[in-house]
Amino acid sequence: MIECLEEMLGDNLRNVRKSLHIDATTGDGPVVDVFRALASETRTDILRYLGDRVVAVNQIAQDLNLKSSTATMHITILERAGLLHTELRPASRGLQKVCARTYDELVFALPRGSHHIRDAVDVEMPIGGFSDFSVEPTCGLVTATGLIGFLDDPSAFYEPDRLNAQLLWFRSGYVEYRFPNRVPPGARAESLQLTAEVCSEAPLHDLDWPSDIGVWINGVLLGEWTSPSDFGGQRGRLTPSWWEEKDSQFGVLKRWLVTSTGTTIDGVSLSTVNLETLRLIPGGPIVVRMGVRPDAHNVGGMNLFGREFGNYPQDLGLRIEYRSGRL
Repeated sequence: MIECLEEMLGDNLRNVRKSLHIDATTGDGPVVDVFRALASETRTDILRYLGDRVVAVNQIAQDLNLKSSTATMHITILERAGLLHTELRPASRGLQKVCARTYDELVFALPRGSHHIRDAVDVEMPIGGFSDFSVEPTCGLVTATGLIGFLDDPSAFYEPDRLNAQLLWFRSGYVEYRFPNRVPPGARAESLQLTAEVCSEAPLHDLDWPSDIGVWINGVLLGEWTSPSDFGGQRGRLTPSWWEEKDSQFGVLKRWLVTSTGTTIDGVSLSTVNLETLRLIPGGPIVVRMGVRPDAHNVGGMNLFGREFGNYPQDLGLRIEYRSGRL
């Protein structure tokens, strides 16, 4: 069973790094759970051993020379922190518990030094909260429990239930959102960050399906990222059971960051577009558009995942760091 699942994943899927960006400046419960989970050589050994495989718990205990109860304890701690997930699978005799690593990469935003004061405002936008759209089939939206409107019908994007969407997709076009600019009067924005779980859109799914996904802010194109795949064949961590595995299951968590010097995506330079170019207006909307140009090199569509679909429990996230004064 496990070997068949690994074959089904394919080389393309295994080569995609699933990243989790953690804001460690708050020190809240989930952040502490992650740090505690990693503060053990045995638990880091388990994560290293798993790699991109799905492995039975008793096999982990055997290969790492651990007692079964000890392995179960460490795996429970890692699962509570969200660093791996487990499920029961049929075995030759009854059921066996298997587990897989949730992420390949953890990116921590650590507290900054006290030489300056920098605050931040965060806004999460439901993926169905778009204010404008233009989409071409294949297209559609679903909630956590069912389909919205009809498949491949752009008018479904007008349905009132779209506000509850947890997955939306289209072959080309865009969805556009209006975020509030909550930077206080007199403060100066120093960075703008957008996070989203996205991937390409193929009929059903296709692990070799590139698509050039663009992000615009206030009408300015930050740049395009080429998604390699429309990921399916393995259920997303949060994807509801009624959604068939042959369809799109999860995306890649991407982070676009705009500063005074330019734009990066996951820390890699994307363009020279900087904050000044975006012309953020205090009290005005921040217009965020995501989509695929019909004349892009790779017109492979886009899937956008909400907090109840895919691998990451988040909607669209916008974060602005600003300077309110100096020490």
